[in-house]
Amino acid sequence: MSLASASFDVPATDHYAHDWALVDVETSGLVARRDRVLSVAVVTIGPDGEQTGEFSTLLDPGCDPGPVHVHGLTAERLRGSPTFDQVAGRIGAMLQDRVLVAHNAQFDYDFLAHEFARARMWLPVSQRLCTLALNRQVDPPTDDMKLGTLAAHYGVPQQHAHDALDDTRVLAGILRASLRQAARLDLPLPLVACPPRAESRFTPQPPKTPCAYRNPGRLAPGGPLRQGMKIAITGDTAHARAELVGRAVAAGLNMMASVSRHTSVLVTNEPTGDSTKARRALAEGVPVIDEHTFLRLLADVRTGTAHEATAEAAVTIGPPDAATAPAPTPAPAPAQVPVTEPESTTAPVPAEPVLPSPSPGAAVPVPRQPADSVGSLDKPLAGHRVLVLGGVHADAAAARTRVVELGGSAAINLSASVTDVVLLARGEEDRRMSRITALELPVHDGHWLTAPASIDRGTAAVRAQKPQVLPRGGVTDLPVPHGRPAPDWYITASWAPQTDCEIDVVAFLLDEDEQVTFDEEFIFYGAPESPAGTVRLLTGGPAEQTIAVDVASLPPATRKVVVAAAIDGVTTFGTVGAIQIGAAAGNSGAPIARATLDAATTERTMLLAEIYRRGPLWRLRTVGQGYDHGLDALARGYGVDVSD
Repeated sequence: MSLASASFDVPATDHYAHDWALVDVETSGLVARRDRVLSVAVVTIGPDGEQTGEFSTLLDPGCDPGPVHVHGLTAERLRGSPTFDQVAGRIGAMLQDRVLVAHNAQFDYDFLAHEFARARMWLPVSQRLCTLALNRQVDPPTDDMKLGTLAAHYGVPQQHAHDALDDTRVLAGILRASLRQAARLDLPLPLVACPPRAESRFTPQPPKTPCAYRNPGRLAPGGPLRQGMKIAITGDTAHARAELVGRAVAAGLNMMASVSRHTSVLVTNEPTGDSTKARRALAEGVPVIDEHTFLRLLADVRTGTAHEATAEAAVTIGPPDAATAPAPTPAPAPAQVPVTEPESTTAPVPAEPVLPSPSPGAAVPVPRQPADSVGSLDKPLAGHRVLVLGGVHADAAAARTRVVELGGSAAINLSASVTDVVLLARGEEDRRMSRITALELPVHDGHWLTAPASIDRGTAAVRAQKPQVLPRGGVTDLPVPHGRPAPDWYITASWAPQTDCEIDVVAFLLDEDEQVTFDEEFIFYGAPESPAGTVRLLTGGPAEQTIAVDVASLPPATRKVVVAAAIDGVTTFGTVGAIQIGAAAGNSGAPIARATLDAATTERTMLLAEIYRRGPLWRLRTVGQGYDHGLDALARGYGVDVSD
């Protein structure tokens, strides 16, 4: 089947008309820095919608092809195919000066970038578009965002799933339909800039083995070292630094690249030196010893306490939101202020009920709105998705909070799932009003939210599956199918597109002390993947970023993964407005939970959500705690000094 004669019907505006290169790869695994591309297909489309080229080939990866039951590509079938470096030039020519399009585009982009790096070439892509991210903005009434599901929804025929060329042709039909919907809703395309990256970014890095022992605290004067102690070294040493680190790790010590209040001891031959670590140790009261003393103590390291994977973790979040305080004051490090579980009657925010565990053999369940609760007297907005326009920030935040109280879901952008629009002061001046009028969506004033009995329940669009709507501070269990591995959980943060600032989503993997066990467990744009690949940062567009967490592979030391966001510069989250959080099993799964967080005013960093252990289970909590300080201060609170 060729697309040359098909009517691609691209919306005829500069916003949606580009030179496109639609790509699909089949791979030997899921980790781009380790696994290889087995087949690749590229279809090029011009701004007028006409196909301009098509290429596909199997590849000899020189390794085991991996899950043959998924892609059907056996070693025998791949034998004799070209290697990637033999076709890289042709693929590069098709990608040059075009927008790379793929479903879960970062996956395809990362695999191609690694393959080009192995071939000693640059991947010639400056922008990419993810049809998965685009459809999360459109929000069609589907149970998930898988390629096959979207193909069925948009009426695109699919003949051979996991065949690279057929998947690319299907992708063309999905792109066409998605662009139509984006134009209908006047949505900006989530184009991601792809600047050239250093080759070292794609060089496989050996994972650091997490320390198996809990941190016993600081070194006592004259006392011994104990397994699990966090040790930092600074300045010149008589022995090679690698030798000191290797001996310490072999003894069960946890070697850190920075100093925090949880550092057990700093090793330096220049205690009065002017290094960042020495200054931090002095400020935090961290003990300091010289190299000779350290080597002597290494000869008799005492047994430590091992991490226990099923032990219950202490659960903490930051202090009450600064937006609710009479006057903002500098916030302490987030790990310092414990609170009770949100289920407790003393919790600052009431929690939604925890989801029940699935029955044996069941698939990962998706929370459903009970049929008899839709339109109930206490939750009259159940099934509604409400977009609030206009008003000052405090009024808009209060309106969205009221929507959730009434059982609805608060939208932050116009999408196909929006059922109602509430206009506050000057809301009619919003540029989206022309689209809202054309779509004939019900429009209400602010009084509509104060009179639940008058709400028209017939406007709600009923879907087979609806995410659980969590308030700020709400908690839900992450369901695990019995007899099967726990899925990867994708925590996606999205916001209204910004023109004068950039928002970065980050993650911290924390131990019992609310500290990273080593510096590489701070995940951010410069280090988007933990060493073992268990936590990854994914970018779906300029107004959407995702933290993917493989909970089944997290080390026992990790008791919590904190997802946060930061703004570089003077812009605050009060200016950005609401941040929407969605949690889904798998990168294209339906969200099981959703929350809208917009209590911020002057804050430049914000804790968005936590995934944390509670006995044998993992739970999700929405946080919404903001701080006036920057990302560097937030990172130091978790034991990472970004200046080191």
